[in-house]
Amino acid sequence: MPAKPPPLSMAIISPSATRLDLMRVIWSLAWPAIMSFGLESLVGLIDALMVGRLGATAVAGVGVGTQILHTVSVLNMALSTGTVALVARHVGANQHAEAEATLQQSIYVALLVGVAIAVPVAIWASPLVAIFQVDAGVREAGVAFIRAIMLGVPAMAVFVVIASGLRGAGDMRTPLLIGALINVVNVAFAYVLIFGKLGLPALGVRGAALASAIAFTVGALLGLAALLRPSSVLRLHRGRLAPDLAIGRRILAVGSPTGLEQLLMQVGFLLYLGIAAHYGTSAIAAYFIGVRILALSFLPGFGFGVAASTIVGQQLGAGQPESAARSAWEANRLAVVLMSGAGILIFVFAERIAELFIDDAAVVRDAVSFMHVLAVAQPLMAADSTLGGALRGAGDTRFPLITVIVGFYGARLGCAWVAAQILGLSLFWVWAALLGDYVVRAVLKGWRLSSGRWQRIQI
Repeated sequence: MPAKPPPLSMAIISPSATRLDLMRVIWSLAWPAIMSFGLESLVGLIDALMVGRLGATAVAGVGVGTQILHTVSVLNMALSTGTVALVARHVGANQHAEAEATLQQSIYVALLVGVAIAVPVAIWASPLVAIFQVDAGVREAGVAFIRAIMLGVPAMAVFVVIASGLRGAGDMRTPLLIGALINVVNVAFAYVLIFGKLGLPALGVRGAALASAIAFTVGALLGLAALLRPSSVLRLHRGRLAPDLAIGRRILAVGSPTGLEQLLMQVGFLLYLGIAAHYGTSAIAAYFIGVRILALSFLPGFGFGVAASTIVGQQLGAGQPESAARSAWEANRLAVVLMSGAGILIFVFAERIAELFIDDAAVVRDAVSFMHVLAVAQPLMAADSTLGGALRGAGDTRFPLITVIVGFYGARLGCAWVAAQILGLSLFWVWAALLGDYVVRAVLKGWRLSSGRWQRIQI
């Protein structure tokens, strides 16, 4: 007789639940995600500190390579969104087999798409880096970084969908534990490979990329192993080894608008960085240092966005649209409060923090101005991330795409281009253009959530 599967972990929100009850449920879903992203960001900071010892050229080269990696990672966002939305709906409807089948098909799609994207990016790494119009040293470092890290992209895609599927089923802790192990592997290998320890040659920026690729591979293997445990909330089954095109199409149908949204954002980041590059290499290095530092303050937005996706999807699957709406707004409130506090701290200590990363007065100056702008934008970023997570959890993935087109391309890039090319203003005004972007996106997503249209979407 086959073993009975473990019960699905559904967040129950009764119509009579108090705000305190709601906060407890949301926090139970959010804190493991916050810690997961926090550990990931901490490793990014440690890597940045190590690469920073190689000089501004290495920092800029890794920064450019990382930006291209983020562009490639849009596939992860697409598959992650489709996976968590469908799994959460099935969990809410108490459909165990369908939730497991969705995750298994997501893994197949992730591996296939990961290979299909990593190979051409590695081959054409040089022309991709040239888009940034950087000098020869930065270009060489960027190409070396990209070609090494592409080795781990398929594994990264597999781990991301596994983590998303488990979160959609309410298991936030397994991705946290695996993520912690991945980060230990990443830091250890980065130290050895960047600086040439244990008798190995010093590989510099290539070593940093190889360390990440190794960590991605370890993460995918651990994720697959977790799904084979009898105690796992979702499991892999040999009886479902054959690809199911119908499920694959549903995953892509829900997730593809998010993939396009993230692609447009990453292209937008490239264009935005290209505008900043006119101010010199110090501006490029400052941009990436600032983003690394401020990644820690983004954590509540990311964490509560994940919580909102899970709880909204589950409540809609259970036929509780009003509970889904209450949960989304409460998650947003908590994220705004926490990120506002983090923004104040970073604004005050921006210069001291920047000086930890690089001993270059020009880079520190530009990084501080960028960090000040992002610190002010923290409440808007919180709303953008959390409300966007709620909409995606409902399967309403097209509207966030619209907000990116209007906010990022209309407000941020438009204002930045005018400031740099028409008015000839200082770099600070290029940084300040992002405030308009986040105002537009936060307001539009708030309006969409208030409209209730997302509650009627079928996926």
